[in-house]
Amino acid sequence: MMTEKPNSPPVDNGSSLPGQNGSPLPGQSGLPLPGLDRLRIDRNRPPSPRRRWGLWIGAALVLVLVIVLVARTLRPRVAGVRLYSIPDATARGRVVLSADGHIIAHHTIFVNSKITGKISWIGVHKGQQVRKGQVLVRLEATEFRAQVEQARGQVDAASANLRIVRHGSRPQEIREARANLRQARATLAEDAIVLHRDQKLFASGIVARQQLDSDQALYNADLARAHSLGQAYRLAVIGSRPSAILQAQGQLLQARGQLAYAQTLLRATRIRAPVSGTILDRTAEVGELITSQFASTASGGPIGSVVELANLNDLQAQCDIAEGDFARLRQNEPAEITTDAYPDRRYAGLLTEIAPIANRAKGTVQVKVQILHPDAYLKPEMNATVRFLALSHPHAAPRPGSDLPVAAVHQGAGGPYVWLDVDGRAQRQSVRVLRAGNRSDRVTGVLPGEQVIVQGAAGVQSGEKLKELP
Repeated sequence: MMTEKPNSPPVDNGSSLPGQNGSPLPGQSGLPLPGLDRLRIDRNRPPSPRRRWGLWIGAALVLVLVIVLVARTLRPRVAGVRLYSIPDATARGRVVLSADGHIIAHHTIFVNSKITGKISWIGVHKGQQVRKGQVLVRLEATEFRAQVEQARGQVDAASANLRIVRHGSRPQEIREARANLRQARATLAEDAIVLHRDQKLFASGIVARQQLDSDQALYNADLARAHSLGQAYRLAVIGSRPSAILQAQGQLLQARGQLAYAQTLLRATRIRAPVSGTILDRTAEVGELITSQFASTASGGPIGSVVELANLNDLQAQCDIAEGDFARLRQNEPAEITTDAYPDRRYAGLLTEIAPIANRAKGTVQVKVQILHPDAYLKPEMNATVRFLALSHPHAAPRPGSDLPVAAVHQGAGGPYVWLDVDGRAQRQSVRVLRAGNRSDRVTGVLPGEQVIVQGAAGVQSGEKLKELP
């Protein structure tokens, strides 16, 4: 007889997984798993001190990284370049004479007014660049506009008169003149009948002498009137005389001339720049009276000019040479100019003007040296030193321009240009190529002594710091 054995738990030999062979998964039995409460997230619980320190350290690292990146971005870039110093092409001889002088503008213009009027507006200030034709000053123009309107009315009247004279009388006027003539002739015929009848009656003694004289006077008056109306009728039919037409044409021409003159005065209320240049001085203010005649030196009187204008790209150095040294100079000889303000900057020049008369009181002769390539550093009335150089040949003349290595000259959208080292920073300078060669180009637009970048110019930007490579 078989006996029933009690159920024994299955033996776990490690080959079965939870959920297999009917084994329950953790938590399926309804009993809580051990340690589950410790794994639950408590959102109201503040972070631990260790976690807070970790967050602060991470934020500090991110901030340091951002600061390093910004500093590296904002740090000025330094470009390593090689420079070439432009030699003085005119200094081909020794210094024969040195003289002190000052810088002047070759042509200084005092802008005046063609009319007398009161200033209502000034649109420029000292040091401003202006272009040719730009309006500098406006004057009050009310009365000048009225003169233009008056002259235009005179032109219209003269033109209408010429049309009347040229085309003659209208058909209505001719018909009216003919009707007046017919009426006068009819009246004259009636007067003739009355006069003839009274003459017969006077001969018979019926009419008095006074009546006959009255009839005769009336007849004579009507005869003259008929004659006058006949002439008027013929003139109306024939038209104006050639002399009358010429007179009307002359009146129209005179009226047009008056209109043109009035318009010229009106345009003169706007004072324009005669040339392009720089305003050196402003001598007038709004409300002051400017005159085209002689200016007054009295306070509040009319002034003669409004601005002083010059082209600062056309400068000269003026010197007084002692008579004992004058014979050492020659026309068109090269010179080198420096200023007291910028003694390290040298400018090439040519002796272009020698005064035809000497100053007996000072015992000097005035000479002027044309500065070949002036720049913004030169200003009129600066003190200057001029060194006159002897040419290698008495009839030789200095060649214009400077020879630069071909690597220094670049081509751009605006034409050829070079990069200069100005106070340790890159500056773009436009040039004009006079002669292109295999190794060097002769250009204008740069000055002797300036530093030109010949290597490392690729990628250089204006204003970028430069470092000369060994």
